[in-house]
Amino acid sequence: MGAIYIMWLRQLKRYWRSKARMIGSLAQPLLFLVALGFGFGPIFEKAGGGNYITFLAPGVIAMSILFTAMFSGIEIIWDRQFGFLKETLVAPVSRSAIMLGRTLGGATVAFLQGIVVLLICFVMGFRLNSWVYVPVALAFMFLISLLFTAFGTAIASRLTDMQAFPLIMNFLMMPIFFLSGALFPLTGLPGALEVVTHFNPLAYGVDGIRGALTGQMVFGFGLDFLVLIVLTTVVLWIGAWMFGRIEV
Repeated sequence: MGAIYIMWLRQLKRYWRSKARMIGSLAQPLLFLVALGFGFGPIFEKAGGGNYITFLAPGVIAMSILFTAMFSGIEIIWDRQFGFLKETLVAPVSRSAIMLGRTLGGATVAFLQGIVVLLICFVMGFRLNSWVYVPVALAFMFLISLLFTAFGTAIASRLTDMQAFPLIMNFLMMPIFFLSGALFPLTGLPGALEVVTHFNPLAYGVDGIRGALTGQMVFGFGLDFLVLIVLTTVVLWIGAWMFGRIEV
């Protein structure tokens, strides 16, 4: 437990010391809220979809968490190149504990990032359906953070090229985000596209957050939680196994 706590705390300190990273990570969600929220808002409302900011906000929150969580894995490659990872791995603790601590630290950062974006959404005009389900939304936000931080860690464990990591991440994140229902409803889609969205883990996170905050959902809380918990457990196990095979 001590190793997990130390790695968790180190990840938090590393993030909060980088003011540019903190500010830059908020630019994209803000751009989506302003450009899409107000740009497509009248069209969405005329089509009978209601307030687009209300619909879009949960998706933007999930997007912010996704990007922060996935890119946290690049720190493994950075530490490997500068020798810090080797010093960490020779410590008398299991590699699984080190990986879990790093993952929890990255997930906590991504989760806090999502809370900040949620507050920004309120400023932009987003309104809750009910405060009762806010803890449910926070639970979904943390599950998304943990799942995709573990996923990013697993991929980074197999890479040594720092330039390749962002390319692979963007290749994976763009389809995951755009096919999650963050920007458009998942109902009434063409058959093939609907099948793809049902295999997208972020779709269940977006659905859970949107259901908790706005009351609009497709899959239901039970299925959303089940899918995310099972996938998070599996990806954490795979990530721990791949991290344990790192050669420095």
